Amino acid sequence: MKSCDLLIKDTTALIKSVCLMEHVDLAIQDGKILEVGEGIGDSYEADEQLEGRSKLFMPGLIDSHMHTGQQLLKGLVLDAKPIIWTRIMLPFESTMTRKRMALSARLAALEMIKSGTTGFVDAGSYFMEEAAEVFVESGLRGALSCSTMDEEGLPQSIAMNADEAVAQTDRLYEAFHGKGNLKVYYALRALNSCSTSLALKAAEHAGERNTMLQAHMNEYQGEVDGMIAREGMRPYEYLEKLGILNEHFLGAHSLLLSEREKELIQESGAILCHCPFSNCGKAVPDTPDLLRRGILVGMGTDGAAHGGLSLWNEMKIFRSVMNICKGVPQKNPSIMPATTILRMVLEGGAAALGEKGSLGQLKEGFKADLISINLRQANLMPTGNLINTLLEIVTAGDVADMIVGGRVVMKDREVKTLDEERILWEAEKCGNEGR
Repeated sequence: MKSCDLLIKDTTALIKSVCLMEHVDLAIQDGKILEVGEGIGDSYEADEQLEGRSKLFMPGLIDSHMHTGQQLLKGLVLDAKPIIWTRIMLPFESTMTRKRMALSARLAALEMIKSGTTGFVDAGSYFMEEAAEVFVESGLRGALSCSTMDEEGLPQSIAMNADEAVAQTDRLYEAFHGKGNLKVYYALRALNSCSTSLALKAAEHAGERNTMLQAHMNEYQGEVDGMIAREGMRPYEYLEKLGILNEHFLGAHSLLLSEREKELIQESGAILCHCPFSNCGKAVPDTPDLLRRGILVGMGTDGAAHGGLSLWNEMKIFRSVMNICKGVPQKNPSIMPATTILRMVLEGGAAALGEKGSLGQLKEGFKADLISINLRQANLMPTGNLINTLLEIVTAGDVADMIVGGRVVMKDREVKTLDEERILWEAEKCGNEGR
């Protein structure tokens, strides 16, 4: 008999976005998928076993762009006119405390676990050390950044020069990169808010540490126009001129792209991310064209302030937006099929997390980040196409189990790594104090 740490028997498995298999066993050892196949489970002795019948096991969802520090902003952004950054986000973040960040991280981690998000990329905030400690405890896989900008006129509590801005990420990297399932990325909050000196320093330090650089890109027309006025060129042209646009760059949002910018992204191998619900009030990305060019595109929630952390919601919204804005004009009702959207979340997300070729599929040698969907429910059965049903119907509440790096993080909706009731009590108390 062979041995493994964890065994899942006789389940339905989404191997990758286009491949579904029934009566599958999965053996997991040392945080990775050891073997996948029909009937292989009988040859294994496992330390732990999960029930696979009446469930679909699939790769965990990956949120390619979120803001941990915005969990306490729920309900305060909807219907607010752009640009919300200067009127809502900046004042809120300038008053962030260690205690509020820790609570925000606990809420974010809990929400992601309960909704099936095993991996995430945080766009950066303040007191990120507090968030990192929580995420290590949670067992989730993630990339963290500090909010990095040096423009004049920022509130004193968050004002810093280029050296100070990069140094804070250096400290976060030294303390948490490689701890638990965490990485640390360098970040530019937005190009308008960052000097050329800061952009170059952040890219240099990211390169020296073999990690990613990320930024909010081409999100608002005013942002694009601001870079044209300041630098005489569009945002991605500016990055290319500085020599920092490459396969290790993650551009969040990336909505308003010129033809030249698309070419530069394609040539550089940079990775993009769309945030459907948040982006709806700004612009519609030309995702079909980006994918045709072979550009890797992930999907993000943009944080709880923009509609919660459920990628199931984002996928549904994205399908609707693409159909009405791209499909209808082209008379193509399947312009963004379910398999394509799932591939964005899973494989595009893996690329955004720096795990291309090691996450996003149930494949031997890949990291064992999995979730299960409880299929024995009125809303999910019967179905003529389970992959389509995943996109059309499944919600966060249908997620039953979560495994990250071979560790069971949630079993039958019971979170194993965090005190759910304590977190909810703290959140309720915080909400009452804020009224």
